[in-house]
Amino acid sequence: MNTLEKVSVIPAEAPSKSIAVMTPMDMIQRAVESGADIEMLEKLMALQERWEAGNARKAFDNAMSEAKAEIPLITKNREVDFTSAKGRTHYKYEDLGEVAKIVNPILAKHGLSYRFRTTSLVNEPVTVTCIVSHRDGHFEENTLCAGRDDSGNKNSIQAIGSTLTYLQRMTLKAALGIAVANDDDGKTSSAGEQSAPAPGSITEKQADDLRDLLEAKGASAQAFLGWARQQGLFDVKRIDDIPAEHFKASQDAINTFKKAGK
Repeated sequence: MNTLEKVSVIPAEAPSKSIAVMTPMDMIQRAVESGADIEMLEKLMALQERWEAGNARKAFDNAMSEAKAEIPLITKNREVDFTSAKGRTHYKYEDLGEVAKIVNPILAKHGLSYRFRTTSLVNEPVTVTCIVSHRDGHFEENTLCAGRDDSGNKNSIQAIGSTLTYLQRMTLKAALGIAVANDDDGKTSSAGEQSAPAPGSITEKQADDLRDLLEAKGASAQAFLGWARQQGLFDVKRIDDIPAEHFKASQDAINTFKKAGK
């Protein structure tokens, strides 16, 4: 008896063909092996440079996008409030140290860094350029200019230093697209201390003047406060809390220390 059997024939899968992506460097290698002329090699080298630059730009954009998603709102941790012949000046702002403290670890995590290029020619505005770079080589720049800050009793060097600090903060914020918010609860973001100075303390303007003096010297606020504590002048943790009666003595001490260090 004949038995009819159905035989299922499963066609064998066609071998997968992997498409090799040829990079400009591969093309250069083949051109060298085939004895291509110098003109062809130069064109291929230019193509390789554009290809690398495009990849670096993509890596930069991706890193910036990821970093910005992690950067929180930065609190305005400083307040200026003083009255002069022009009237009352009152505003809040975030200092450069506060911005750097928050953004530096996040940028480093994504292979990003920043630096500043400055110029201050005679009779010309102070110029600061913030350069944000990625580890793959791409970088972008943001530049701002401003006149020297000759408010208060600043000398010429201090006036330049004050403007540099301001422009560094502003160019960094612009380059990173940083958003800031007022400190509504009246506390700093680090130690939880009240941002308002202690009663009888120097004004915000005087505190800024002392910081400018210290910056011109290259000394830190904590080093100065530690010295004042050792001398028995006052014992505070912030420049803002220095007693008003010690403002002039603090100015003289910083200036004298500056001269002695030369």
